[in-house]
Amino acid sequence: MFFVEVLETQGLGNRSYLAGGADAAVVVDPPRDVDRVLAEAARRGVRIVAVAETHVHNDYVTGGLELARLTGARYLVPAGAEVAYARVAVADGDVEPVDEGLALRAVATPGHTPHHTSYVLEEAGRAAAAFTGGSLLIGSVGRPDLVEPRLTERLARAQHASVHRLAAELADEVAVLPTHGFGSFCSSNQAGGEHSTMGAEKASNPVLLQDVDTFVKELLAGLDDVPAYYAHMGPANAGGPAPVDLTAPGRAEAGELARRLAAGEWVVDLRSRVAFADGHLAGAFNFEVDGQLATYLAWMIPWGKPVTLLAESAEQVARAQRELAQVGIDRPAAAAVGSPEEWVAGGARPASFRRAVFADLAEARQRGEEPVVVDVRRDSERAGGWIEGSVHIPVHQIHRRLDEVPSGTVWVHCAGGMRAAIAASVLDAAGRAVIAVDDGYAAAAEAGLALVSPALAN
Repeated sequence: MFFVEVLETQGLGNRSYLAGGADAAVVVDPPRDVDRVLAEAARRGVRIVAVAETHVHNDYVTGGLELARLTGARYLVPAGAEVAYARVAVADGDVEPVDEGLALRAVATPGHTPHHTSYVLEEAGRAAAAFTGGSLLIGSVGRPDLVEPRLTERLARAQHASVHRLAAELADEVAVLPTHGFGSFCSSNQAGGEHSTMGAEKASNPVLLQDVDTFVKELLAGLDDVPAYYAHMGPANAGGPAPVDLTAPGRAEAGELARRLAAGEWVVDLRSRVAFADGHLAGAFNFEVDGQLATYLAWMIPWGKPVTLLAESAEQVARAQRELAQVGIDRPAAAAVGSPEEWVAGGARPASFRRAVFADLAEARQRGEEPVVVDVRRDSERAGGWIEGSVHIPVHQIHRRLDEVPSGTVWVHCAGGMRAAIAASVLDAAGRAVIAVDDGYAAAAEAGLALVSPALAN
């Protein structure tokens, strides 16, 4: 019997896999922090004999090279990928033994990238599971626009052909195990579900129900923004990532925090948005450790800018450090643990701002006020409708477009509250009076706020 263990990187919406038999295993698309892979293999009592990459990743830094070095495993990388290190170049149809009666077969599935390769786990020659990387996702496919704009339509067509090849070659009961699609921006649209099979995908996945022209047209029309840090991930993975260093950063006292802020460095408060609004170090930005920390911080920060972390506990710092390492933010410049009262210098008081819900905004308008409303959702979310009179600046652009925010107190909202808190902290650090709307967007209509629909707007 074979096993498959799922190793989730929830903040990025990705999954890695440890799969094998009684004695040996393969790791597919490993995360940067390979210590947890090694721990799972030790728990299982198996040797890692192969490490397989489905593609050169654009959304995170792989731990594959380091894992192969530590274990002596064969490092399988698609032959078409240009990389700067020695590896086993895998071509379509290649078979890699894993354990007795268990093997991994490579299937060329270009589309997400030109060299993308899926791997089929075969037990006694029979397909049991397909590691589909960024090709076939649960209810979706990987996006084809991350490599080069001139290749996007060609890759979209290749994606359609690749998924149809998988569907033709694999039986309905074969498990579908993608790397992306659990909140990852590598997914072409919102993938759904935790588990799937080829049969389930054949019955419901648009790529398997549409002709190629319809599929490509709808796929390209639905592509969303690409996180800015993706531009750095591919080159890092092709060049060979360095081993990750998760040792604790040095501790910063109040005076050092003040100096780092004055130097233009980023000081990031990892506490909850509620705690941050109640009191924080003026000039700090709020990226909750329980939110999509790595995605939004790496998307917004000028690449290479030093980061200092503020948290309630050392455990929060360690969690954040592990997550940030996945996207190449390897070493925090410093960290401070405690409360805002300990982080302010010279007897100053912590800063704060108000939180509200959409009903509060509706009441302000009913009183005749004309509040400035900033919508920080993505373009695709805004396309479904918006609050009348609101200004649209996606959260990942807010720090570069502060001059576009009208004067007055700013009510900032997103779809649920997390991104509004990030934007509110950026506005607050810039000296703006701000109110963070911590509410689900559906409550805007329930509160009686006038909404604009795309049909009416056009």
